[in-house]
This record gives sequence, structure tokens and C-alpha cells, in this order.
Amino acid sequence: MAAGGGGPAVSPMATPSWAVRIRGADGEIAGAGILLTPQWVLTCAHVVDRTADVMTAEFVGAVGHGVPAVPARLERDAYVPETLDADGDPSGDVALLRLERPRPAEETVRLHRLSAPNREVRMYGFPYEHNGGIWFRATAVGVCGRDGQVQLIPASPGELASPGCSGAGVADSDTGEVIGMVLSGQEDRHGNRFSFMSPVETIVRHLPRLDPVTTGPSAVDPQLRSTADDILPELLDRPFAQRLAAWLRDDGSQVKISVVRHGDAAREATLRRAITLADRELRTPVSVDRASLDPPGTVPSAGGHDLAVYAEGRTSAGIAERIAERLGLPHPEEAPLERIRAARAILNLVVVGVDEAVDPLGVLDLLDVLRADGSRLLLVLRTAGDCHRRAREQLLTGPERGRRVRLVERLKEITGPLAEDLRERLAAVAPQGLRPLDSDLVAAHAALADLLRAAGAADHDGEGQGEALPGPGPDLARYERLADRVEGRLTAGVAALDRLRDRRDELAGRLRSYQVMHQHSLRGEEDPAVDGLYLRAHTLLRARPCDVRAAEAAVDAYTGRVDGHAGATGPVARDVHGARDGHGRGDDGRGARPGHGTGDGGGDGHRSEDGYGARDGYGARDGYGAQDGHGPGDDGRGARPGHGTGDGHGTGDGGGDGQRAGDGYGARDGYGARGGCGAGDGCGARDGYGPRDGYGGGDAS
Repeated sequence: MAAGGGGPAVSPMATPSWAVRIRGADGEIAGAGILLTPQWVLTCAHVVDRTADVMTAEFVGAVGHGVPAVPARLERDAYVPETLDADGDPSGDVALLRLERPRPAEETVRLHRLSAPNREVRMYGFPYEHNGGIWFRATAVGVCGRDGQVQLIPASPGELASPGCSGAGVADSDTGEVIGMVLSGQEDRHGNRFSFMSPVETIVRHLPRLDPVTTGPSAVDPQLRSTADDILPELLDRPFAQRLAAWLRDDGSQVKISVVRHGDAAREATLRRAITLADRELRTPVSVDRASLDPPGTVPSAGGHDLAVYAEGRTSAGIAERIAERLGLPHPEEAPLERIRAARAILNLVVVGVDEAVDPLGVLDLLDVLRADGSRLLLVLRTAGDCHRRAREQLLTGPERGRRVRLVERLKEITGPLAEDLRERLAAVAPQGLRPLDSDLVAAHAALADLLRAAGAADHDGEGQGEALPGPGPDLARYERLADRVEGRLTAGVAALDRLRDRRDELAGRLRSYQVMHQHSLRGEEDPAVDGLYLRAHTLLRARPCDVRAAEAAVDAYTGRVDGHAGATGPVARDVHGARDGHGRGDDGRGARPGHGTGDGGGDGHRSEDGYGARDGYGARDGYGAQDGHGPGDDGRGARPGHGTGDGHGTGDGGGDGQRAGDGYGARDGYGARGGCGAGDGCGARDGYGPRDGYGGGDAS
């Protein structure tokens, strides 16, 4: 049971008894509600149909098999519709329904004040697809708007609060306490999905009558609340109010330390005013609207702090217990500081009168634990004495100095080893699709120089004690963001270049394996065209930096040619010993396309698919006689213009003077075709007897 009566569901999996399904006068589901007393149901104002006399509240978690349905009417003086301020920020949207018949008290639940940031929460709503009710999980991530609404990030895309969930209770997953009410869910134009809740303090501010059914201490100690006298204009220290409001709106500084002396009525009133206006429950409705008479920049948003503690006369243990209670930390038998340390909770904390606590140094140690875990701290002291100096060193200048040192080391790593890794990769492979990173490295070097210069000046000014210099120092937050950005880009660049380098090595291995296969198939012969493709791919892969894309295209061209040869007729591909262009085939294939036996030669002749002189004759198609040879038939001795026209013994310019044309024995200029005894470049050239310049290659006879 929750404190004061009513309670969360017995099991986290069970339907909570306080969950109410609300139907409009038309019988359709309008939303959800929370049973706070036997006769009151809290819901959203937009769920209520003000034109209908009666709505229906259904209690899906009631004991028994049925779902009791009770008529309900709007409480006219407990209806706060949603309004938008000058900036479009929403406010309100709460209402109470009164049941015609009361429900059992054990079905009710009380609202509970609890610091919400980063809490895991659950809500029980009635979307159209699950109108019997379903749990939605989410994380409360922070305040949005001046009404103190809290943004919820769904645990999964399907758990976004949808129509039928408005008015549902939001329960803390750790304690089961109801700490707020679902307002809406939405998806923005970028596809981000959000839900929003009104926390208990905001609900109670709009509906003060709910205070009796609300548990948990207020977020502000009584001594820090504004009084009637604080509204006097002469009691507003405007510059101080603007600095306080900036911190409460999260100006980027984690720790702020101020001195407000006893008797300084203006600063004391200004401090109380800022703390009160930043509290969801205590601020007045007029302070929500930017159109109020408050000076610009002096009004903080609701929810600017999670807790404001008055430390005078209190022990550090007492203050820790106050913090633990606000955070909803369990196990009260353990020391509060240990519970806080174990929880690693984060909150925005205001502590006034630190130097007037029973043990100020113990309070500073407590605050240092919170600071280290990421909490934001506003400290107010009464004098600028020893405690003030200790607070500045322990919570402000010391951590700032350590933060700067860590940032310097990080930037040295980025501009040193990481940059060297990048340069090494860039020397190996040419970047493809990688944005230039020179400007990022220049910015990182400039930031490092600025930080080192500031550190040297601080040491010199503080005589080596690291005292803070007057005036603003380097913007560490900005340089940290710069380091994040540059480190991320350089790391991604190195990874991308590593992938290119791996691809280069893979291509080199592929090229070597294909070369071995091709050379084996040639049995020591050469193929100028394929060798040229190999040489180009090999050269591109060995270049530094290597253009991997161009090398890949060259390797593909080479391997494609080799694969094509392997698919041709004969035991070896297309341009090998006797195939298609060889003299015959097999052991003594003497040439190719233009040789003694090509095309279809073989069988009975020196080889070539049908005999020494293919098809039927001595040199069919390209042989001694057939088609272009000496003569067809058995010994075809003459054809077209000479011994073996076209491709025969003497054609082209060789005609009767040489024994082979084109690629034959005496092509073009006589006996040794184009300069050699055999075709192309040699006696068996291109694919005949010898290599590119073999037997009569090049200029041989």
C-alpha cells in the first residue's frame, strides 16, 4: 500500500486497481484515469466531453470477473483546460471526475512527489488495439516547457502513448508510486517518438484540492519559499536574478557558488523568488506566462531544480536523507550517503547555507559525490571565508582543472597517435568518399594550444597552485564537443581506410592466385594481351597511395579475361597452345587461328578438331589448303591468291613471296611475318610455338 492509503498494483504484471477506462457519452473510449479517492478520478481535461452530462468510468482492475462501470460527471471547479503561452508552450490539461457511486478505498492510489529525471516508469492505458488495457514502459528524461511537463522516451517504438492513454497514471518502476499522469504522445517530422506527462507537483499546483491525497515532501524547504514581502520591486537584485534564472534553465555550468550574506534583503528575496518560481508546485500561474511583469531573463522555467535544501543547523547525514527521500531510494536501513552513491542518481540540487551546517566539510563531501555522478549544484554560502574557498576548490576549480587536464590529454591523443594512424592509412590507400579531415585536425590543434596556454597562465598567476584566473577561461564544454566530433570523424576515417586497405590486400591475393593459375595453364608460354592486363593491375596495387577503386577494376578485367579463356574449347583457354588459334592442339599444336589447324581441326591430323588441315583438308579454314589454303581436299595446294590466302601460307603482302599470310610464315614482308618466322611476333606467336618474341619473335627469323 502507498503511504496514506491506496497503493500500486500487487504485482508489476497485474492490472492496477486504480486504472480507469473512460468512455464518452457515445460509448467510445475517450482515455484513461486514476482513481484517487472512492469518488474522484483524475484525468486529462481533453479526455472530458464538457457537453455531455455524464461519462462512464470502468474499473478494469477490480476484483472479480466483471468490469464495474460507474457513471461519472465533471467537477466544474476542477477543470483546467490546456492553454498555450506566447511561445506555444502548453500548460494545464487536468480535470477531476466525480463518480455517482463510490468505489472501495483499497482500489485507490495516492499521488507521490518524486524527482523524475532518468527514472524508468510504466503507464497503463487503453489504446484502440488493446482496449482492455496494456502497460507502456518509458524513461523520464527531463523537463520541457514552462509548466514543468516531463518528456518520456518509450522503451520501444511500439510503446509510444497513443489515443486511449491520455490520463493514464505514470508509475515509478522501482517504487510503484504514481508520480504523474500521461498527457499525450506524438511523433515529430523526423520520426522521433515521444510521450509527455504532467508530474505530481504540476498537477497539485493546478488542482490544489489534491494535496490531501498526495504524499512525499515538497521539493522546497519552507525557509526557501517566497514571502509576501518578497514581491516588492526594490527587493529584486536584477543581475543576480538573471544569473540564477540562467543556471536554473541549464546554462551549461554544472556548479554555481554564490554568497548571500545575512541582512542583504534584496539578494535573500531574489534567491527565494528564483527557487520558488523554479518549483512546479509553488510557482504562481502568472509566472508561467512570458507576458508577466517580471523583468526579462529573471523567470526560470518550472522544474529548474529537483530539490532546494536549507542547510543551516543540519548535519550532512540529515541532508543526505532528505536527498535520498526525494530520489525515492529504497533500503532506509542503509546510510543515506551509501544509497546515494550506489544509485548514481542525477538531480538539480540547491543547497542554501552550506557554511552554517553542523559539519560543512561533510556537506561538501556529499555534494562532491553528487557532482561526480553528474548532478548540477547551486551552492549558497553566507560568508566568503574558509568554507567558501574549500567549496570552490573541491567543487569548482579542482574538478575544472582535472577536466581541463583530461581534455588536454585527449586532444594530444587525437592530434598525435590518432592523426598519425590516419596519415599512415592515407599513405597506403587513396581515400574514396571520405571527407577531408584537415580542418578538423587544425581545430583540434588550436583547441589544444588554447588549453595549454590557459593552463600555463593559471599556474603562473596562482604560483603553481592552479588558482582560477579572473574572467572567463577556455570554454571546456565547447572543446569537449569539438574533441568528440574530431575523434569520431578520425576514428571513422581510419576504419574506412582500413577497409580499403583490406580490400587492396584481398585484390592482391586474388591477382596472384589468378596469375599462378594462368601461367600454369600456359605451361611457360606468354599471352601479351593478358599479361598487359596483369601488369596494369599489379602496378595499380603496388602504387602508394593505392587507388583501390581503379585497382579493383583492373583486377576484374584481368580475372575476367582469364576466366573467359578457361571457358573456351580445349584443355586450356582460348589463347593456349593449340586452342582456337594454335597450329593444332595437344602436344604439338602448332599455332592458332592462323596456323596449320584451327577452328575445327583435330582428330587425325597434327591436331585441330578435324585433322591437320581442319575440317577436311590439310589446313582447313586457315590451313594449307581449305578455304584459303593451297587447295582443298586431301592436299589442297592453292587457294585465293597464294599458298594460303588470308590466313594461309602466303597472303596479304606475303602472297607468293612468303609462306604465311597475316600471321603466317611469310606474312606482309615475307618469310617471317611482321618480322618473325611465325605470326604476330614469332613462329608460333600470339599463340603458336613460342612466346611473344620466341622462335622468330620480334625480329627473329
